[in-house]
This record gives sequence, structure tokens and C-alpha cells, in this order.
Amino acid sequence: MQSRSRKQLGDAGPDQIDVEVGLALRRARLHRKLSQTELGNALGISFQQVQKYERGANRVSASMLVKAARFLNISASDLLPQEEAAPDQSFVRRFTEARGVEALVDAYCDLPDAAQRRAVLELLLAMAPSSNGKAQD
Repeated sequence: MQSRSRKQLGDAGPDQIDVEVGLALRRARLHRKLSQTELGNALGISFQQVQKYERGANRVSASMLVKAARFLNISASDLLPQEEAAPDQSFVRRFTEARGVEALVDAYCDLPDAAQRRAVLELLLAMAPSSNGKAQD
């Protein structure tokens, strides 16, 4: 049986599971206040490769998943999608496709004060036409 690439199958975007693994990797990295460069150095890869993993553009191999989990001091299973949790497809798609979202999330997470984060969130929600200015906790 021949395996076919996503392009051959007509799938334009990254596989949903790869995106979920990437988002989990990103959350774990940000939780530990590490840069993509720091994680990449620890894994012996470039920060660009870490970016591709986090976006789901490149698949994380099993060995790399285990290495990353060990470095982040978590279980490899913590980086895998949970069976019972159905991902919000539109959120994941918007998160991975929007330019600047990674820098925005990094800057937001770097804010030292919860009041500052809340003010930034309220500003963005007030500016976004679809949010109706309502912040969610």
C-alpha cells in the first residue's frame, strides 16, 4: 500500500492532530516561559523548526515528542490530543493562519500583571467587530 501526501489527497492545510500537538507544545513552552530558540537549542533544532511544529505545518516525530516532553518536564501524553475533547476547528484554523498571532500571544503572556493582560484583552475585544466588546474569563 502506497502512502500519499496531503497534497495528493487534496488537503491544503495541516492535519488537525498535528495542529493540536503543536498548540499543546506551544502552551507547555509558554507556561515555562521559554522562547522557541531555547526549546530548539535543547532539542537540537532551529527555532524555525519549533515554529513549524507549533503551527502544525510539520509533524512532530515520536522521538522528538518524547524529547520535548522530557525537557519541558511533562509526560509525552500531555502533548497529545485527548480523545474526548473535540477541538474548535475555527479557532485552531484562525490561530494557525493569522499573521502576527504568535507575537501577540508571546507579548500578552509576557505581561507581568493580570490587570495589564485584562486591559489588553478588553482593548482588543472593543476593537474586534465580532466580539461585541465582551471579554470572556
